[in-house]
Amino acid sequence: MFTGIVEETGTVKAIRPTKKSIELTVGMKLCGKGLKIGASLAVTGCCLTAVKVARRGRLTLAKFDLLTETWQRTNLQFTIPGSLVNLERPLRTDGNLGGHFVTGHIDGLGTISRWERLGQDHVLDIAAPLEVMRYVVHKGSIAVDGISLTVAAVQKKGFRIWIIPHTYEVTALRERNVGDAVDLETDLIGKYVEKFVTRTSTSDSS
Repeated sequence: MFTGIVEETGTVKAIRPTKKSIELTVGMKLCGKGLKIGASLAVTGCCLTAVKVARRGRLTLAKFDLLTETWQRTNLQFTIPGSLVNLERPLRTDGNLGGHFVTGHIDGLGTISRWERLGQDHVLDIAAPLEVMRYVVHKGSIAVDGISLTVAAVQKKGFRIWIIPHTYEVTALRERNVGDAVDLETDLIGKYVEKFVTRTSTSDSS
């Protein structure tokens, strides 16, 4: 479980296809402290398991194995060596929930349709598939590339978010452009509510 509060941006060091998976190596500093093999880490919003950890001075190199499903479902498929990725360690039971509950399971890919600076902030419009839009609520929470953000407006085929200077500076959003794909994870609570309501309606009708 994560909160969508990005701790740092790591750098993709290598991507290597193998017979069983796609090996992704990411360089990091803060999130590499205490990182062990088998530990989870949110990489651009996707929960991955470290399969190899190496120290290079202050830098930690963590290797992750991505299955084809994960590769095709996330925007990691578009990364190249040198790309920035948002990183967050799992939420501790005694930690602060600064964002919202994020599982690290990507619901779908969105596409940036507008990305520009207005005053001190940036406006970000994202086109999203219908299976994602059904859970997007005005003033609700959504994770974009693993960042906990508030929906400012809901449009017919997408939604709008305002990005403050701090978020722009400390996340990989500063590398994004119009047309780029972003990982989307909708609010977990909404999914449970829908499930319970659907189950109750089905039971009542029977």
